[in-house]
Amino acid sequence: MRWWSVANFVSNAGTWMQLTVQNLLVLQITGSAAATGLSMSVQAAPALLMSVLGGAAVDRWPRKLTAAVSQAALAVIAFTTATLVALDRLDMTTLMVLAVVTGTVATVDNPACALLGNDLVPAEDVPSAIGVGALVCNAGRLVGAALAGVTVGFLGTAAVYFANGFSFLFVTAVIPFLRPAAGAVRQAAGRAARRPASDMSVREGLAFFARRPRLLALAGVTGISAVFGRNYGLTLAVLVTGPLAGGAGAFGTVSTVLAAGGIVGAVLGARLRRPSVRLVGALAATGALLQIVAGLSPSLAVLLVLVLPMAVVESVSDTAGTAVLRTDPPAHLRGRVLGVWGSVGTLWSLGGPPALGLLMELAGPRGALITGGVVIAASIASGHLLHRRATLAASVTLPSKDTIPQPTLQTAA
Repeated sequence: MRWWSVANFVSNAGTWMQLTVQNLLVLQITGSAAATGLSMSVQAAPALLMSVLGGAAVDRWPRKLTAAVSQAALAVIAFTTATLVALDRLDMTTLMVLAVVTGTVATVDNPACALLGNDLVPAEDVPSAIGVGALVCNAGRLVGAALAGVTVGFLGTAAVYFANGFSFLFVTAVIPFLRPAAGAVRQAAGRAARRPASDMSVREGLAFFARRPRLLALAGVTGISAVFGRNYGLTLAVLVTGPLAGGAGAFGTVSTVLAAGGIVGAVLGARLRRPSVRLVGALAATGALLQIVAGLSPSLAVLLVLVLPMAVVESVSDTAGTAVLRTDPPAHLRGRVLGVWGSVGTLWSLGGPPALGLLMELAGPRGALITGGVVIAASIASGHLLHRRATLAASVTLPSKDTIPQPTLQTAA
């Protein structure tokens, strides 16, 4: 697990180096902000359509081999892009094709690497392992963004893509040497290979997800939070530079506090032992209330005080939700459930920012934060009340021991 965490840190740093310069590269090629947004959507589109197939592949194939091959494929894509940039032969059409290929490979790579981490630790330590993964991701993001500027300044844009390619190769080289800890749940890939094809279908994963109330509730909480909150890079940027009369430097400070809160939340999330959907809902409601107060902030200083707990709550909630998602399904279905989640999550990520942008156009940044927080909190409270009422109704309709005929009791005994 230590080696896997180091490999993920290196890979995340490389990925964020590339993401930091990719939008600038598109702007240099096209001079169009719309083209930049289009390139991001094109890369995300395969996840919307193909994540369920990628998850099925992860359930069917040996996990270590799947992760190693997908990481090697991403390295090839990064090296290809780096070579084209270095030779000044990269045009917008080629960049879009590479983005589609990257997004397609990621539909397999994301669930494979996520579940590979599960396989390395005992079942009771999976929530902690997910928290460590979140911590590594946040740390890699900070380091990668910093290294990107230095690398571009000294070596040029192509060097960033080369560095990302080598980071994928590092992960590929580490995977064959990973060994599960004592008590870790063995991956069911070998058994999966012997299962009938009808038991490994995409439909089975979809049906499990649709019939699992815990996962549907988790999807509802996460979806409403993703659309009406969470996009702090958008809402807080407009709030800081607009009503609070701050500049780019002020928003940079807010972003730094958000990143620090994410790291603190990841550390706290790593201490979770029994995450639940109820905990995720409670944390999401708490974050919504903090979001409402942030929308009422009279000054940048007050906003900075609120931003840290907002980021901490969001990070712990994400860790708890991910732990539920990765541990609730049976082992042979986890890849497909993650695939379904990938498709649903992509829909939120594509639809959330435009919806939030429209809300800000209508209500302003303060109104968007307050309205979004109220919608999230009210939705979670309503869902909790409906669940409680349904539980009470079910308990009332169950027959008590006094109503069961005596002969039945004697036969059961």
